Amino acid sequence: MAQVSATVPGGSWRQERSLERWQARRRWARAGITYCLMTFFGILFIGPLLFATISSLRTNPLDYPPSLIIPQLNPQNWSAAARLGVAGAGNRLWGGFEPGASVPFEVDYFVPEGRDIVPPEAIVPARRPGAGLGAVLEMDFAADYATVSELQETRREAGTLPPEEAGEDPIAGTFVSYAFNINYDTTGPDLDRLPLDVTSEARYVYLGSTLAASRIERRGRVASFDNVAPGVLGYIFHNYRRTINEARSITTGRSLFLRWMINSGIFAFFRVVGSVIISSMAGYALARLVFPGKSVLFVLVLFAQMIPLQVMFISNYLVLRDGIFGLTSLWGGGSLLNNLSGVVAVTLLNASGVFIMKQFFETIPREVEEAAMLDGTTHFQRFWLVVMPMARPAVGALTILTFQAAWNDFFWPFIILTTPEDIKTLPIGLLSFQNAYGGAGDWGIILAGAIMSALPIIVIFFVFQKYFLEGVSYGGSKE
Repeated sequence: MAQVSATVPGGSWRQERSLERWQARRRWARAGITYCLMTFFGILFIGPLLFATISSLRTNPLDYPPSLIIPQLNPQNWSAAARLGVAGAGNRLWGGFEPGASVPFEVDYFVPEGRDIVPPEAIVPARRPGAGLGAVLEMDFAADYATVSELQETRREAGTLPPEEAGEDPIAGTFVSYAFNINYDTTGPDLDRLPLDVTSEARYVYLGSTLAASRIERRGRVASFDNVAPGVLGYIFHNYRRTINEARSITTGRSLFLRWMINSGIFAFFRVVGSVIISSMAGYALARLVFPGKSVLFVLVLFAQMIPLQVMFISNYLVLRDGIFGLTSLWGGGSLLNNLSGVVAVTLLNASGVFIMKQFFETIPREVEEAAMLDGTTHFQRFWLVVMPMARPAVGALTILTFQAAWNDFFWPFIILTTPEDIKTLPIGLLSFQNAYGGAGDWGIILAGAIMSALPIIVIFFVFQKYFLEGVSYGGSKE
């Protein structure tokens, strides 16, 4: 912005300088207010997603009080998880427990004054990873192969527990530390989990351990660990790993979550490609071609936007059940129920996409096509070689909107795709997660699955966002 120099009648150069400084401060104040407002709205819209992402890393997202400072984001726990992963399976990233491993571990307690100091009991429980689908899978337990060495006292020091840890007035007593090893001495399978429970005497205060405890149970007596050899990524993304590994098909044994994501990707891909092709060609015909009934056809397109798919779901369901009036039998097919092609067939036509493309094509000057017509091009050549490259902003917008609608589509996949589990799309799969794990309060895996389902939408938006900017600049340059 060019500075405006004002001459003050009867004033001096100092007054002019003061006026310039005041104008400069006003510009900086406006910029600062704009920045603060943009930051506020950014936090307002991105904040819930960020908090949900951090909560998805917690062992139990429902722990109270909610906090952004969690053990999974503590660098000390990262370092400990990497060391334990190397000790358990030689893998600092994903950890594990393999034959010949010896995992060292240490726990710290505070024993109140007047109570005997008795070593806690450490055991490897036969614990399944969670509720729901993970509770019915055949698996090997670390408890069948692991042995825990005798706990050795490594420190004993008199002191006082401060009020923030005691929960009341300072308590005098003794700080005690114990060290032990978890060994895999026999031959057996490679395991990806090594759970641990350390049980202390009543009124002992758990202070910490080599790796932060997953939960404290039985009124503080039991420090429970889901995996003491996780590796750094296995520790941070524990719930995400469970999301992929626990939900498995009964028939194939493969990950259902990955299958659901692939199904949603296939559905979204064909829906985007079909919608872009059909909407572009239909929009170009309505914008450029002259034929009888064009106005009536455009009114029907607008009318189709007003009718929700739920109104027609019975008739469309019957059409898919019969194989599109029996036409699928011509190539050996049958009913399109429980088939991704049936979901694509129902949602392929997009009246909103036709409207978007028609309106954009009408902003392109006809002189561009007339120049190509002089070179002897056909309608299709002008459409494909001249008009479509100029319509990239509209195609990008249509791609994002269609992909988002297909990826998050719940109604039609829920009606058409019922069995088996392998054929379902991701929104229906997340409903299965909620039914399987929600009742048991195991929300970590549900939240992790929801965050993973949002990632493709975010990626697609960042890939195609430049076309939105092109559309704005293109529209702004028109007279």
